[in-house]
Amino acid sequence: MRIAPIALLGVALLATPALAQVAPAKNNVAIKDTHTVDDGTSRSGANSFTQAQAREHIAKSGFTNVSALTKDKHGVWRGTARKGGRTLHVGLDFKGNVSTGR
Repeated sequence: MRIAPIALLGVALLATPALAQVAPAKNNVAIKDTHTVDDGTSRSGANSFTQAQAREHIAKSGFTNVSALTKDKHGVWRGTARKGGRTLHVGLDFKGNVSTGR
């Protein structure tokens, strides 16, 4: 009769590590893979986009004639682009957020 309690203890000890597993974090992405226009303020931060990558990212967000791109002191790529028949000021922050305005 001592075998049953020992067997139950063994099963309980073997099952414990499975309960301790943690699901991976969701949405832990540094750079957006979707191309959306935020229309808010660009966030300051170390921007690793090259000028060509910034131009491409802004263009994939629906803008054309992306030009005059320069990185400002806050790490935001700024320039001008056309959308909806208008020329707008655009910015691309280190997270990949595209914003319009200044």
